[in-house]
Amino acid sequence: MTHFDGQHFDIIIAGGGLAGNCLALALNGSGLKIAVIEANAREQQFNSVMGDRALALAAGTVRTLENLGVWQGIREKTTAITDIHVSDRGHFGKVRLSARKQNVQALGYVVTARDIESHIAHLIDDTGVTQICPARLVELASGTNAINVGLKYGNEPLYLSAKLLVGADGGNSSVRKLLDIPQEIADYGQTALVTTVKSALPHNNVAYERFTGSGPLALLPSGKNQCSVVWTRHNEDADALMSGSEQDFLKHLQECFGYRLGKLTLTAPRCAFPLSLIRAGHMQSGRAIIIGNAVHQLHPVAGQGFNLGLRDVVQLADRLLKQHNLGNDIGSKQCLNEYVETRKKDHNQTIGFTDTLVRLFSNDNLALAVGRNIGLAVLDHFPAAKNVLARHAMGLAQDLTRI
Repeated sequence: MTHFDGQHFDIIIAGGGLAGNCLALALNGSGLKIAVIEANAREQQFNSVMGDRALALAAGTVRTLENLGVWQGIREKTTAITDIHVSDRGHFGKVRLSARKQNVQALGYVVTARDIESHIAHLIDDTGVTQICPARLVELASGTNAINVGLKYGNEPLYLSAKLLVGADGGNSSVRKLLDIPQEIADYGQTALVTTVKSALPHNNVAYERFTGSGPLALLPSGKNQCSVVWTRHNEDADALMSGSEQDFLKHLQECFGYRLGKLTLTAPRCAFPLSLIRAGHMQSGRAIIIGNAVHQLHPVAGQGFNLGLRDVVQLADRLLKQHNLGNDIGSKQCLNEYVETRKKDHNQTIGFTDTLVRLFSNDNLALAVGRNIGLAVLDHFPAAKNVLARHAMGLAQDLTRI
């Protein structure tokens, strides 16, 4: 029997990744007894190929990371986005967004997932949060006053209880599966090809979003003369580009993007991720709630996945702290239902915006192409409309009603 067996916590967080650890940080110092369960050993987490992916941190996300004490330790490893250039390949429509015109230092920042994940994990080590790793959640039962969970901890069974279980364990969430929460899945028939390139010309902190008939191509400034690439292609095209040589991959990438940054060269391996819009049927069941990628997985076209998940974290933490400070039950149905209601608008708005971009720009329909390019051209000349688009880019669209 381990020293954890039979322990009771206020909150058990399943998932020691970005969402789970950020929630633990947000609740640290509150007096709540917290445990974080992670299925993968830390070496596995940080050595995973997923750690190479670039995260676009919206301005609203940076503000949150500052409040959590995270930003101060990763800022030097980020690259600012001061301008965004949006275009439609082979057409005239273009939109340019500028941090200067929005009166901000940057529209966002780019950081590798590994850099931010490892820093947050070290911050968690310095808290009073109990970490149980590697351990897999295999059963749960929600009762009137507590939720009981069963884990596989090494080769031993481990049983814990809590007032609340939070599923922050990603797209393949064990919590969601054990709660029998269904998913709505819309397959885009697309694959994201992810890598890093060095450019012959400086990127000048400009992020490029280029729409093509087979999907968007994004080049995000990442370090000196380097850009993180997220290239969306139809599945068949993606398979061919992944199975071909690096030279062939670069040739097609250069043809798609052009020579605005000069000649491009690969500096990281190519990775491929199939793309779907996935939403959980609901977020709450008994004394359990799911957040982040366990609830929603978005197309990377607008770079809003992590930003949306972090807003889940912030609003859940706020709700739990208020309940705790009032002496109320943090796992009550009323508390969790109130959280769910506060998140619906942001989820619908962000997911709808992202999905509309994908469906509007990932095709070669001539009438649609003409219409969207007229729209881009008009948008580029209307400051108020550009301001709305910029607020989406900065992850602040949910604040528009207060502007």
